[in-house]
Amino acid sequence: MNNNMLVALDIGTTKVCALVVETDQNGKLNVLGIGTSKSGGMSRGVVANIDRTVKSIQEAVQIAESKPGTKIKSAIVGIAGEHIDSFKTNSIITISNPDHEITEADIDRLIEDAKRVHLSRDREIIHIIPQEFIIDGQTVTHDPIGMAGVRVEASMHVVTGLVTAAQNIHKCVERAGLKVEELVLQPLASSYSVLTDDEKEVGVALLDIGGGTTDLAVFEDRTIRHTAVIPIAGDHITTDLRKGLGILPEQAEELKVNHGYAMVSEVVADEPILIPGIGGRKPIEINKKLLAQIIQPRVEELLDIVAMEIKRSGYSRHLSAGIVLTGGGALLKGMPELVEYVLGVPAKIGIPQAFDGGFAREVENPIYATAVGLIQYGLKRGAGKSTIEFAEPVPEIPAVQQKVNHTNSKGFVGKSVQLLKKFITKNIDNV
Repeated sequence: MNNNMLVALDIGTTKVCALVVETDQNGKLNVLGIGTSKSGGMSRGVVANIDRTVKSIQEAVQIAESKPGTKIKSAIVGIAGEHIDSFKTNSIITISNPDHEITEADIDRLIEDAKRVHLSRDREIIHIIPQEFIIDGQTVTHDPIGMAGVRVEASMHVVTGLVTAAQNIHKCVERAGLKVEELVLQPLASSYSVLTDDEKEVGVALLDIGGGTTDLAVFEDRTIRHTAVIPIAGDHITTDLRKGLGILPEQAEELKVNHGYAMVSEVVADEPILIPGIGGRKPIEINKKLLAQIIQPRVEELLDIVAMEIKRSGYSRHLSAGIVLTGGGALLKGMPELVEYVLGVPAKIGIPQAFDGGFAREVENPIYATAVGLIQYGLKRGAGKSTIEFAEPVPEIPAVQQKVNHTNSKGFVGKSVQLLKKFITKNIDNV
């Protein structure tokens, strides 16, 4: 059993990603395995078919188990979907110890107090994140542990989700043979991998554009201020191309990835593209500007909703660091330029860079932002340890003994070797 292993499981609408990371003796993070599979049972971030989702998880995990004799037993798992909601609440406690020093136990009491908030029976709390503290009437933005006070108040960001949605995620992971270490909101996880402390300090919005949903998280003063999940993402662009051009879904996805632009004005070389005909029909010839004319309205619709969510958060004028884009949708050519045009703030693509060795280069891609963020979340929270078991090597019987056993199968030596083999086999089975 290795206690320096962490495993992340990102179950998305279009793909499932399993990531295995090891911390070595020098504190370096090495990527040991990456496994991705096509997600066949998810719809807008929610489980729609348990059997297909289980199969996708198993396929991704098997690929990630690259080291011979390894077996992933548990993982930190991401959760998203349009069922996610968030709100603010306040907690108040009094410090009862003689020296009135605030401890970590007091922060836990504040969080427990926040859990008493009224929720409908079909919802449960996923995260409670302290935003700021007020000690005896004085606002303290950051960590208050060690400070003196009598009355402590905290503003909490509460993230909730449907009970059934979380239960279905647990069910799929467990049926795939794994244990859920912790469920983590995907935009929160992604923020760990692509946002810097300075960006979180001055104000930034993270926009994770996936296949079925787009996740938004707004930060200021190093604290998450607002979260939202928008049910428009990359799959909707693919569907628009499929219906607009009358082509197959696979053809539409390929066109989007290889030739698509989010903004018509960003198309420089308007080259013709030949699409094979269906059912023996003649090939279809289109150009890149036509693709962009189909794509841009859908992306603008998404960004209009993002603008409304940022305005609703109350931090639309606090985004000094602008927008950081991640997820597969961020790779659409011209996306940062369109975001800047529609939202009026700087935009860039966020690429996770958290690891030192192994397959570190392979995960430096926006599509792995959530998986990498889940690992970093686990490291900071101390979760997800001992997630891999190493099978004991099977003892080999020396060749000399095998030969003796063959030539003296009825003699004393032959019987002794047979008993030894039975003993070894029995004990291996019981490991």
